[in-house]
Amino acid sequence: MRSRDIVVAATIFTLLSASAYAQAETETLTPLQVAVACTLPSTLATPRPSGLRVAGAQDTVSRSTYGPGDLLILSGGTKAGLELGQRFYLRRAVTFGGEAANGRHAVRTAGWARVIALNETTAIAAVEVACAAILQGDYLDQFAAPEVPDGADRTDTSGQPDFSTLGHVLFGNEEVRAGGTGDFMLIDRGMSQGLTAGVRLAIYRDLQVNGVPLTWIGEGIVISSSPDTALMRITTARDAVETDDLVAIRK
Repeated sequence: MRSRDIVVAATIFTLLSASAYAQAETETLTPLQVAVACTLPSTLATPRPSGLRVAGAQDTVSRSTYGPGDLLILSGGTKAGLELGQRFYLRRAVTFGGEAANGRHAVRTAGWARVIALNETTAIAAVEVACAAILQGDYLDQFAAPEVPDGADRTDTSGQPDFSTLGHVLFGNEEVRAGGTGDFMLIDRGMSQGLTAGVRLAIYRDLQVNGVPLTWIGEGIVISSSPDTALMRITTARDAVETDDLVAIRK
């Protein structure tokens, strides 16, 4: 019993030391970078059937929801390629609400954590930021501090809207169907259509009334993009930006 207590105490000391080291190494992100990191990524996803996941947490009781300060148990260790000090996003596919093309859903970023202890089959990660409730089963994505394009905090209407290739608003975080100034929403155009970080967008609505032109709703900027979708930050809006609203590239 005494030897077991010594081992447990040594393990706790190692974890606390590693946790302190991880906190000292944590990058300082701007508030806008944190907001970008916490929102949905520019890619759609299907629920992942395999891969590294959150298996539980170090606690005196069994629970499936975690948050700031928790030490998470991960489903793999060095054999799965994990290393001390690695940081990972904790994510899950949104599996309720409307679907995008091909049955793909938005991705929810629950937060991110850093590996502070591990062996061949298991690792422990300290939660650095919790954007929402972290759930048992959330999967790991490699962390990278988001790059925010210049001017993402302001509106720029200097370019002329190109109405020849209009895109559509899909949804925001958790697949919500409306957003306002400062919110992030996914659109159904990406790098294949020339949308890269920093591209300015004008947002319109078709009122479906004969003889009434498109109505201007607001402005946005592309934060990041994938081949077919892009993440837009709404920089100004005179009404809620909704699913199926139209976006035009400003050139």
